[in-house]
Amino acid sequence: MNTVTKSPVDLQSSAMAKLLAEEDQQPRLPKVGDLVEGKVLSVSKSEVHLDIDGITTGVVRGRELFDESGDSADLKISDLAQATILELENENGEMELSFRHAGHQKAWNELEDLQSNAKPIDVPIIEANRGGLMVRVGRVEGFLPVSQLTTEHYPRVEGGDKNKILEKLQSYVGSSFKVKVIDVDETDSKLIVSEKAAWEEQHQEKLSQYEVGQSVKGKVTGVVDFGAFVEFDSGLEGLVHISEMAWQRVDDPHDLVKVGDEIEVKIIGIEGNKISLSMKQLTEDPWMQAVEKYKVGDVVKGKVTKLNPFGAFVELDEEIHGLAHISELSEKNISHPGEVLKVDESYDFKILSIEPKSHRLGLSIKAINQPDEPAAEETKDEEEKSVPSDESSEENTEEEVDNDSSKEQS
Repeated sequence: MNTVTKSPVDLQSSAMAKLLAEEDQQPRLPKVGDLVEGKVLSVSKSEVHLDIDGITTGVVRGRELFDESGDSADLKISDLAQATILELENENGEMELSFRHAGHQKAWNELEDLQSNAKPIDVPIIEANRGGLMVRVGRVEGFLPVSQLTTEHYPRVEGGDKNKILEKLQSYVGSSFKVKVIDVDETDSKLIVSEKAAWEEQHQEKLSQYEVGQSVKGKVTGVVDFGAFVEFDSGLEGLVHISEMAWQRVDDPHDLVKVGDEIEVKIIGIEGNKISLSMKQLTEDPWMQAVEKYKVGDVVKGKVTKLNPFGAFVELDEEIHGLAHISELSEKNISHPGEVLKVDESYDFKILSIEPKSHRLGLSIKAINQPDEPAAEETKDEEEKSVPSDESSEENTEEEVDNDSSKEQS
């Protein structure tokens, strides 16, 4: 029989491998900061004792009992629990442990997972301040900014009164909102959630059935100084801005609608969960007919509806309003329109300009007694008209004069 003799190098390598294998089988000594698992030996309000692998006893006490993950909240004897090592040996010869450190890491890892998965969750509202709402996700406190509230919960307060806004937000304490985690920063202990984002998730399919330009019927759910909120299709809500409520100037949305009114609106914008609506775009723009009803140079009766330092807003009829600049109110220098005009009083005004597309109409009082100056083109056309070449040419010239004159006036 042939036998193989190992060289000294081979024998040394085998011995080293055996030694390393034996070392791997030996329990590794733990160090501060390690996460260890132990069996619960005793539980009280002030401390919990754990058996660590039958080698030593660990204790969790005081503030270290608080666990953001909630895993150690209802421990019983013989349960397994994980804790972080704070000291290898305390004054009683026990290993000093912490549920707080172990739970903190696990809790924030779970929050990061929620952000990555974009999963909507229900959270309780525990507190309110002027900037938004404090919430609790598991055992971690987070913040829901006012800007991330849906239109349903956004504090619709006329005039933006901060105390009333806070009062409205405080009314949500104790409620539960569906939100998404949108920002997690363990280092700064920052957790931000959004109700808007969760709303989009829930209503995206329903919202996708609508498009800009479509008309819908809905119910007025709120009226504020900047417009009216309208709900349609059981959960979708949009805003009719004050500028989209009527073609004429609107000072107070309450003059046109009230909560509970059933109205028809036009969708003019969809951006995320923001739906912009219009009432006026479902009716004909009266300004397109203004040039037929009013002409530059006409003297008309108008009622002053509002005075500003720069001039007066004047109502010519229910739909057409104009502006008389302060420089057009008097031959004298005045510092405020109130020196010569009163609100709700009617006066004669001369129309200086009409811009239907821009919804502008310029008015003047001092120009009433001033003669209209003919435009340069009009004068030239009149001169050409006085020497016609034939009857046909004369008719054409008259048409051009009329057209050019109306252009100059408008």
